[in-house]
Amino acid sequence: MNLQNKTAIITGAAAGIGAASAALFAKEGARVVAVDIDRELVDQISAQIERTGGECLAVVADVSQRDHVENVLRCTVEKFGRVDILFNNAGIVPTGKLEAVSEEQWDSAMAINVKSMYLFCHAVIPIMKAQGGGIILNTASATALRAVTDRACYTATKAAVVGLTKSMALDYVRDNIRVNCLCPGTVETPSLAERLAAFPDPAEARKQFIARQPMGRFGTAEEIAQAALYLVSPSAEFVTGVAFAIDGGLSI
Repeated sequence: MNLQNKTAIITGAAAGIGAASAALFAKEGARVVAVDIDRELVDQISAQIERTGGECLAVVADVSQRDHVENVLRCTVEKFGRVDILFNNAGIVPTGKLEAVSEEQWDSAMAINVKSMYLFCHAVIPIMKAQGGGIILNTASATALRAVTDRACYTATKAAVVGLTKSMALDYVRDNIRVNCLCPGTVETPSLAERLAAFPDPAEARKQFIARQPMGRFGTAEEIAQAALYLVSPSAEFVTGVAFAIDGGLSI
């Protein structure tokens, strides 16, 4: 069990990559703190983990709000005593060319996709330094490595995540804190289903999305979770500052 006796905070844990990672990390022995704004879904994830013998604390939070983030850290330390892994996975996917993105949409995306990572890292780094180290993993996107159409705002937020990851990795390597980010391609998740459903012809939109994938298919949340597990596990002790593309060739 690669994560035995480790405490892992996972944001955006109620569905998709976050839910798959929460289940996998728990299976590998981690005490999981599942964070999401959706109380019903995050409670379901926690219950599922506990039914299979894992340990999970569900915390409802708006990751863009400092007091919510501080509460997550407080609850985690009170229950488990430490934070070994922080997986900043929560995010939203605004679509459209730049001129179609409202200021409100821009600010919301920056708050959830970027500011949330600042808030969590700002709160957890002192804890990790005091305990002798830790691991931070951020979810970026293949679009941070290769632009696609109609994703200007999203691409900007995820490029910021890559830059923040690399800067933190360099700044805290001597504190035994590793910092990496995942760059997933298009993944079969509830979020993707919602976006496809918004098109006039969802079936045609799905075909077009798949057509841009060199492998000819979407990734799965479980595949991304396996990559996340590697990056937070002892197997990756010599890995820091990496933007790990797991995208079926999309960023080539």
